[in-house]
Amino acid sequence: MEPVSDQNGGYVQSLARGLMVIRAFDESNPEMTLAEVARATDLSRAAARRFLHTLVQLGYVWTDGRVFTLTPRVLELGFAYLSSLSLPEIAQPYLEQLVGEVHESASVSVLDGPDIVYVARVPTSRIMTVSINIGTRFPAYATSMGRVLLADLTPAELERRVGSAALEPLGPHTITTSEDLRRELARTHEQGWALVDQELEAGLRSIAAPIRDRSHRVVAAVNISSHATRTTPEQAQQNLLPPLLATAERIEADLRVAPNAGSGAATS
Repeated sequence: MEPVSDQNGGYVQSLARGLMVIRAFDESNPEMTLAEVARATDLSRAAARRFLHTLVQLGYVWTDGRVFTLTPRVLELGFAYLSSLSLPEIAQPYLEQLVGEVHESASVSVLDGPDIVYVARVPTSRIMTVSINIGTRFPAYATSMGRVLLADLTPAELERRVGSAALEPLGPHTITTSEDLRRELARTHEQGWALVDQELEAGLRSIAAPIRDRSHRVVAAVNISSHATRTTPEQAQQNLLPPLLATAERIEADLRVAPNAGSGAATS
């Protein structure tokens, strides 16, 4: 490991070395002997022994007397950081990974009244006549993210949010009756994802998955959107849905240990 130089005179070398010992353990080296830790950190055996035994006493490292391994307590070091993050901050790096994998735009939104509100987004090419930015709103009934958000509501809550809203034909295939919408929401709830084909705008096809909190309540949605000429509904389900569901799971995992991560918008 490369040493860190002291830039301001406040450098605490022993703290840096202790963290260096923790970072020496990874997927390739989940457990190591004293000699292996010393070699991985460029510390003397005596120094490595002192740091390891200190970490053992603090509960961050376990040993059987020969090999050493990290304990789950090291997760506390990252928990403080995660607990300070908001949903958009948690989601953004996962969206970037998703877009890098599928080469289509990806977004996260929350429900606000009868609308979805975008709280995180990584675009590729522009595929809509309107520009989508953080804070952009669309009617939930005509969007894939809106469908997975609405599908988690109780009948009374669904009625409160969209019962009196006019289901206007925004695209060539927009659902415009409450009966058809409720039928589609039931299917979305059952399958755990939603595919919307040119309902919000001609040429726009998107697929979305829910993001749940620790109580299994849907608090947000993540989607992949593409132009209809590039992806058929069957291709979206086959090629885009698996990485989308995996991304939703990764966001959920971080969200569940970040109790202060709000939805990023009101949900009244």
